[in-house]
Amino acid sequence: MWDQRYGDDDYFYGTRPNDFLAKNAGRIPAGPVLCLAEGEGRNAAHLAQLGHAVTAVDASSAGIAKTERLCAERGVAIECVHADLADFDLGEARWSGIVSIFAHLPPPLRQRVHAAIPAALRPGGILLLEAYTPRQLQHGTGGPPVAELMMSEAVLRNELAGLEILHLQELEREVIEGRGHTGTGAVVQLIARRPD
Repeated sequence: MWDQRYGDDDYFYGTRPNDFLAKNAGRIPAGPVLCLAEGEGRNAAHLAQLGHAVTAVDASSAGIAKTERLCAERGVAIECVHADLADFDLGEARWSGIVSIFAHLPPPLRQRVHAAIPAALRPGGILLLEAYTPRQLQHGTGGPPVAELMMSEAVLRNELAGLEILHLQELEREVIEGRGHTGTGAVVQLIARRPD
């Protein structure tokens, strides 16, 4: 599905970084950053332009190719990893930041990935996450077709209990990101930190 979605020359979700990430990227400490389910590279390229050493992971080879193309156009280099998150080891105390932007996974996999994030962050490291909530189904402006793939404040509090939550909010906002996300969206936004 994702190779087909990313197979066109244009960028399905555009080339500008996600608004929530762009606004809050300065909260990520200097150091390596991991972008989960990065797609076509818009967020990874932005973080690399800010000076981070970025690793982008995605299961789509077409997405990885477009990430590499976008980074080359912007004159930045990142590490791209073609992998399913079910098979990717986040490591231990490895990342200054982990970015999860609309990384909607089946609940068992999401729980596994979220459980690994606290240990994968360095002390003081930051998780930045934005996802659709089940209310997004009323809008039809992007995101998964089923509620179980979406997230909520309660889900994130439970699954990321090892982190200090700095910001957690459900809201509706205009999400204008290429043809994939266009219009009012029901989202949950989170900034969390691994305690020192």
